Amino acid sequence: MKRKRAGLAGVLRGVLLPGLAVVVLLCFASALNSLDSGRESEDLRQLEQSLRRGCVACYAAEGVYPPDLDYLKDHYGLQVDEARYTVRYDIFAENLMPDITVLENKP
Repeated sequence: MKRKRAGLAGVLRGVLLPGLAVVVLLCFASALNSLDSGRESEDLRQLEQSLRRGCVACYAAEGVYPPDLDYLKDHYGLQVDEARYTVRYDIFAENLMPDITVLENKP
């Protein structure tokens, strides 16, 4: 009787322990993926917010919105990772807030 229990315990340990390890690793990988996607969306939001703040700062200091994105980069120190993001900057008039759209480039 003891041999059957010992053999059964060995089999359960041999099957359950690796199975449990796989489940834990899958949960960990899923959590990392979720954190990464949250970080990417936050980076995108922060870039767009920085561009809008730069436009408002320019309007407050100079009385007109920046004519283009390069003006913001040169005069207000904004940096855009152009390999990672595409910024669409459309200005209608000097006294109207430009339309700013930030898109993430997917490889």
